Parts: sequence; C-alpha cells; structure tokens
Amino acid sequence: MKKLHLIRHAKSSHDDSYLSDIDRPLSQRGLQACQRMAVPIARAGCPFDPVFCSPALRAQSTIEQISYALPERQINWQIDDALYTFEFQDLLRWCRALDNAMNEVVIVGHNPAMTDFVNEMCDRVSADWPARTLDNLPTCGYVQLSFENTSWQTLSKGSATLVSFLKPKMFVA
Repeated sequence: MKKLHLIRHAKSSHDDSYLSDIDRPLSQRGLQACQRMAVPIARAGCPFDPVFCSPALRAQSTIEQISYALPERQINWQIDDALYTFEFQDLLRWCRALDNAMNEVVIVGHNPAMTDFVNEMCDRVSADWPARTLDNLPTCGYVQLSFENTSWQTLSKGSATLVSFLKPKMFVA
C-alpha cells in the first residue's frame, strides 16, 4: 500500500506586483494558517518524511512554518523543480517516478494540480468523507490519499481512497 500526503501552499501575498509568481512570499493569513494546520496535519497521520516541495517561495515557506509549529519533529524537505506545476498530469508523472522503497510521500505544491489530482485519482472515500469530489483544496489544505497499489508506477485514475481532508477553516477558534 502507498500513501500520498498533499499540502497546498498557504495563502501568498500579492502586495509586490513586481515579484515573479515563483517568488511570492506568504501573507500574514498564510503564516497564521500554517500555525493552525500543523498539529491537525500531524494528528491526521502525516509522517513528514520524506517531504518534497515545489521551489516556489510560498511552498517552501509553508513547510518551513509547519516545521516551526512542530518543534518536536525533525522535518526536512527536498526541493524538486518538477513540483512547480499546476497540471494534474505532471503531478501524476512525478508520482509514478517515485522509488518504490518509499511507502508514504509528502508533497507541498500548487493548485489546480492538487485538486485535479485528488479528483482524478479518487474512486473511493473513507467513511468520514462523504463527497466523491473535492471542489477545491484551499490554501494550506491537506489531503491524505491511500492507494492499494504496491508500486508508484502503477498509479492510475480511480485507484485512490480519500482518507483525510483538512482545511484551515475547520480549525478556527
């Protein structure tokens, strides 16, 4: 069995119109969402090992802020340029190239690739998630997918079960 943990980057700032998309930092709201989501993501079973992250500043800052909020964990991540994508097919191709020695992988990336990935890959849902599709994986949202596949190379549409879906609005005091 393989598990994939998807974390969409937190809310980014659009204050500096001269910055390129890849260089946009997190907004104050994004920083707060990382603090709010860190513990629920960990409680949902995210191992934070291995973690692969888009090179976008907002994605790197998201996992960095989550790491700060979980000081008891030693969270390390690798930057992978291929994860700076907005396309479902690119994400699927990336997953199919994973080493089969890894049974669980965490990805920090972008929409619409992540929402589309969940919707294309999920055929089954866990008992506590009644919907069959995801309208949107919001910023700093988390999804856990379980695949009965024993090989990343055999991932196919409809082969995943949606195990967990968390979003920042679920944890507002």
